Amino acid sequence: MTFPLSASALRRRTFLGAGLAAALPLAAHAQAYPSRPVTLVVPFPAGGSVDLIARLYADPLAKALGAPVVIDNRGGAGGSIASAQVARAKPDGYTLVVSSQSSHLANPLTQANPGYDPIKDFASISQLARSINVLLVNPAVPAKNFKEFVALVKARPGELNFCSAGPGSMGQLNVELMKSQLQLNATHVPYRGGGPLVTALISNEVQFGLDNLAPFLPHIQAGKLRALAVAAPARVAALPDVPTFAELGYPVLNTTSWIGLAAPAKTPGDVIATLHKAVRSVADQPSMVEALESRGSLTPEQQSPAQFTAMMSERLALYGEMVKRAGIRGE
Repeated sequence: MTFPLSASALRRRTFLGAGLAAALPLAAHAQAYPSRPVTLVVPFPAGGSVDLIARLYADPLAKALGAPVVIDNRGGAGGSIASAQVARAKPDGYTLVVSSQSSHLANPLTQANPGYDPIKDFASISQLARSINVLLVNPAVPAKNFKEFVALVKARPGELNFCSAGPGSMGQLNVELMKSQLQLNATHVPYRGGGPLVTALISNEVQFGLDNLAPFLPHIQAGKLRALAVAAPARVAALPDVPTFAELGYPVLNTTSWIGLAAPAKTPGDVIATLHKAVRSVADQPSMVEALESRGSLTPEQQSPAQFTAMMSERLALYGEMVKRAGIRGE
């Protein structure tokens, strides 16, 4: 025989049911991270250097995290559109951006309103790769070394042209920084992308440039271009006779390019720590080191998220002062 529940019993059952229902979302929220696919937003079209690095990391990072890692290419405005989207994404560790000097240094400094602050709107995770920059001249330029190059530019103010992948690109910013440090006068000739500027240098349409080593290395080795200095921690194995800017007495120019990983600001610290640990475990694998080096890159520095943010802040201050003084504007 059953008896009707008393009013007090009904209240207790209702209270317990509500408590259980309230606990369910908390239990779901407490699931170990990650419990579903993690998206790496690449703010550039497929096929470029940032996309390449992201795809090198995707599979081993998925294994390290124990969850699928999905690449999402969202090109536009030199990386600004997708970076702004990630800055506004839910800070739960499931939407990350593959950051670079273009999206997190050049754009914020040269665009009127990129839609995000590279420091305040993101939580740094880790570098994925850093790559070497190289000062190049066409072989027709009568300068066999850096000292002769500086003397030549000073003797012919405004006559030598330098190339970049576009107004406000890192290729322009690197040369403008060198110009400001050495009091040089040369003329900027922008191109649309890396391919055209390589052709322009080889054909002597422009006389020099200071940009990423990888696309130029085969042409240097073939004698079609001459390398005068590298921005690297040490000399490059493929170019053992080319000194670093630090060796030449200009350590401020010894700035390597970087590609990193960032999450929206306010992403929980334990999620950032999990991601950082996973990235470091992948970056330290011999297969990853070999893959990066074969593409003209170096393995990332052993930086904590805080150190990575500090490095970006220092670079923003270094280039920012020069950009303001020179009045550089991006497209």
